[in-house]
Amino acid sequence: MNYLTATMQKPVPWNMLYADDVVLLSDSKQDIQENLEQWRRALESGGLRISRSKTEYMVCHFNQTQPLDTDVTLDNIKLPQVHKFKYLGSMIADDGTIEADVTNRITTAWIKWRSLTGVLCDTKIPVRTKGKVYKTAVRPAMLYGSETWATKRTHTQKLHTAEMRMLRWSVGVTMKDKVRNEHIRGSLKIAPIADKMVEARLRWYGHVIRRPEDYVVKNCLSYATQKRQRGRPLATWLTTVQKDMKNMSLTVDDTENRTKWRRMIKKADPV
Repeated sequence: MNYLTATMQKPVPWNMLYADDVVLLSDSKQDIQENLEQWRRALESGGLRISRSKTEYMVCHFNQTQPLDTDVTLDNIKLPQVHKFKYLGSMIADDGTIEADVTNRITTAWIKWRSLTGVLCDTKIPVRTKGKVYKTAVRPAMLYGSETWATKRTHTQKLHTAEMRMLRWSVGVTMKDKVRNEHIRGSLKIAPIADKMVEARLRWYGHVIRRPEDYVVKNCLSYATQKRQRGRPLATWLTTVQKDMKNMSLTVDDTENRTKWRRMIKKADPV
């Protein structure tokens, strides 16, 4: 695929390829339509065929306005328009919010937890071992991609609620038993999910800041935002990180030393 499309590939983020998953981005319908046809002709010339049933398109309208005519076709076949789609495990929404992704991560974590109930809900298994299994297999599934989230209090609460249900069932207690969350976390040796999200976000921020100035992800930090509607502005990823750093008394200069930065942002599980 790389060979067939080498002459028309654009830099990230305009074109993104991962195995046979391809994303084409553009700031106009005409441009995306032309790009799609170019890719179709190039791939079909080499014996590859773009799936008409699996190819979808999404229109991002962060400024709350949407063009009247957004139909996109592939070989004269109208493609379905979606408001969200999954790419490499993360849910991307047309309004830039993370609600769908948070819900998807919680669902994925529950699937992983249920697949491990033979260990996590076995009364013969030591509680500390259950905690290690949870931290190794379940929590990473819930936090996948969370380093890029600009979380609200409602998002954090949803994740906290899901995690505590898993932990309570793992140790065999319910809300009626009136056992405090801190006691359950202490017995399993598990830090709050909110703390681990902050750690992941700051760890990723350090990686981005240490990158060269022309690195595509670093450039995203300076992208101009669309004119917003009246009312309180939405929290961005960068403002969320800045709030995290303020709460932990961190500065941008601290990111220069990777080892020191990792140590400063570490949210360790209870010993």
